Amino acid sequence: MKCPRVAAARCLASIAQEGSSLSRQLPLGEQDLDPAQRSLYRELCYGTLRYYWRLDAGLKPLFSKGLKPKDSDVKMLILIGAYQLFYTRIPPHAAINSAVEGCRSLGKKWASGMANAILRRCQREQETLFTNLKPAAEAAFPAWLYQAIEQAWPDKIAEIMAASNAHPPFCLRLNPRHQDRDAYLSRLAELDMAASACDFAPYGIRLEQACSVDKLPGFFEGHISVQDEAAQLCTELLDLKPGQRVLDACAAPGGKTGAILEAQAALSEVVALDIDEQRLQRISENLKRLELSASLVAADAADLDSWWDGRHFDRILLDAPCSAVGVIRRNPDIKLNRVVSDIAPLCRLQANLLNNLWHCLAPGGLFVYATCSLLPDENEAQISAFLSREASAELLPLDVAWGQDRGGCRQLFPQEQGHDGFFYALMRKKL
Repeated sequence: MKCPRVAAARCLASIAQEGSSLSRQLPLGEQDLDPAQRSLYRELCYGTLRYYWRLDAGLKPLFSKGLKPKDSDVKMLILIGAYQLFYTRIPPHAAINSAVEGCRSLGKKWASGMANAILRRCQREQETLFTNLKPAAEAAFPAWLYQAIEQAWPDKIAEIMAASNAHPPFCLRLNPRHQDRDAYLSRLAELDMAASACDFAPYGIRLEQACSVDKLPGFFEGHISVQDEAAQLCTELLDLKPGQRVLDACAAPGGKTGAILEAQAALSEVVALDIDEQRLQRISENLKRLELSASLVAADAADLDSWWDGRHFDRILLDAPCSAVGVIRRNPDIKLNRVVSDIAPLCRLQANLLNNLWHCLAPGGLFVYATCSLLPDENEAQISAFLSREASAELLPLDVAWGQDRGGCRQLFPQEQGHDGFFYALMRKKL
């Protein structure tokens, strides 16, 4: 039987070396693991990535000799052991022994002694190991990203760091076509599943404990979906009316497409557009479960000639590709994969999408721009630049109870027991 710690070490080494996605690595690493091992594997992957930069800085002096790139799996195995020592209730002897045995399972018996020595020093010196760390390392963030967030939000840096390192809450979106929220909350209470209404999303529900979807009453019948509260807010901004034609650009995996269709049953058409044909399959599967339908198109949203038929949309939602800084707690591999040089190309891509998709909007139509970023360059600065070059665009200041005002736009910050970090702007095309 495969060891979950060894599988996790290989997964994290691949992420560190190749920049691969944790979501793509998890199914590979989970092969041959039973449910208990799979749960441990996921905890080790997510937890070690979440605290990677703090662990790496604290343990660096303990590596008397550097490791070759081909041995990054050994380093990750040791960091996994340290994560268990400092952030879990796993007994220290079990954490240390599993790392030692893991080196042998990796076919690197020579590293067993090093793993044992480093982790035993961690156990002895845990009171002093992390003293005098730089603020970014103390916060378990890469230095460039910590500095960018601190510069943008100096009064909120501690709050953002704490929420970004916390386990994310498990949020649901109720399908209002089947029942109201209070009724579903009562149904959960009957099953001893503690839950409460979200603060801002009218159909949002927050569970106290995460669970597999097969435990959620009505999930396979389309009564409920898993979606963070912040992402649910888009339907309120779109102000959907019967007979409208709606574009969900960059739509995969389809959570917002489903929310749009649930919110207004009498739309004339919803087009779900995404550049990745394989990810469109996930939209198809989600809509089938919800018993809803949309026109699915695989194309580059900015290349209008490849997909647009010339018919205008009354509403457009652009959930733009971004740094995803606001959802790091759900995707901690971002801390290793994202680098400062990524931001400028992302900003250019966002501007290109705005410029081109605006042509598809009917006069008087509404355009919602959204990101899951906290960086102003991707958010209010992007919208300000677009408004300065597009005379037909009018910003509609958001008068809502959530987020912080950013020149008429709204920035949501990740909350430890609440929503993810998100940004919204609402624009109208002048008649």
